[in-house]
Amino acid sequence: MKEEYAIILEYLPNGYPLEGKTLPLAQAIGEHNLTLLELVPRRGISLEPGEKVYIGEGKRDKIYYILGRLKREKLTEPAKEQLQEVVEKIVTEREEEYVKFFNESQAINKRIHQIELLPGFGKKHMKEILEARDQKPFESLEDLKTRVHNLPDPKKAIEKRIIQELTTMGRFNLFIH
Repeated sequence: MKEEYAIILEYLPNGYPLEGKTLPLAQAIGEHNLTLLELVPRRGISLEPGEKVYIGEGKRDKIYYILGRLKREKLTEPAKEQLQEVVEKIVTEREEEYVKFFNESQAINKRIHQIELLPGFGKKHMKEILEARDQKPFESLEDLKTRVHNLPDPKKAIEKRIIQELTTMGRFNLFIH
């Protein structure tokens, strides 16, 4: 599915200073697929970090065109800080989706389960989560925290994992496609 909206991480009115081009650019993240994107704004438009912009088909009021995917190594420091806030907001807004992850996650292979890829979650947590969900599917991240004792905060773990998948090369992606 193509992105309809993106959230601005950083607006660079003069582009990347070291590349010699002075094309205004915005670093952004697609709202649905969490794709890192480089956007070129329309002439005379300035963008704010955290601003949601339309990038779908048809007339775009603020974005002239999508330059392409943003390479993780090009993320600026301010963009990384903004990314943290945006991801927190997305996980909160789409909690149902992440609860579904805990209810439906599977073993990747004989040695590792998807749950174990979450920062702070080990085999013990994974086993306890699987036992609890076999009794009754989780209804919320709060329900998960209540029913599985001594669990790292599942919301924070998902946020960390998403940031990790966006900013570093990993073997397995759980949330970024």
